[in-house]
Amino acid sequence: MPLTHPRLWKALDAAARREGLSASGLARRAGLDPTAFNPSKRFGPGDPPRPRWPSTESLTRVLEVTGLSLAAFAELAEDSPPAKRCVPMLGLAQAGLDGFFDAGGFPTGDGWDATDLPAPTPGLFSLTIQGDSMAPLYRAGDRVLVDREGPAPHRGDRVVVCTTGGETVAKELLSLT
Repeated sequence: MPLTHPRLWKALDAAARREGLSASGLARRAGLDPTAFNPSKRFGPGDPPRPRWPSTESLTRVLEVTGLSLAAFAELAEDSPPAKRCVPMLGLAQAGLDGFFDAGGFPTGDGWDATDLPAPTPGLFSLTIQGDSMAPLYRAGDRVLVDREGPAPHRGDRVVVCTTGGETVAKELLSLT
């Protein structure tokens, strides 16, 4: 489906909502004039009013600050629900083996399955719980999402850690040292 004037503005509005912002807030976050995406600026003078299109520079800035790909942005203009995305998924018993995480704790290598999500982020992956050390909270077969880019953990949060012995475990954080 071609990206028409109304669909382009629909995608910009949806991108703003996805970020919890108004169109003005999205423009501001992108380093643009806060009025750049206002409805009053979407048409120029004339009878009928002449459509105004955002510049490619403005669109590029929006993609940068939202982390959206051009394809994901175009999907926001569609009337159908967004296609599901996948994040990497690995069984927790396998997670301690060499080659599944890089030095930053992000998924790497082969052997990962996938978990469908509506809008994953680059730091998001899932693990399948194996064993019962976290029962009844987590049972064998449960999937947990891990967000490496989420807020810093606090006492009482459930966390996934790689121990110095190479084991990957899901536990409750008792203290920070």
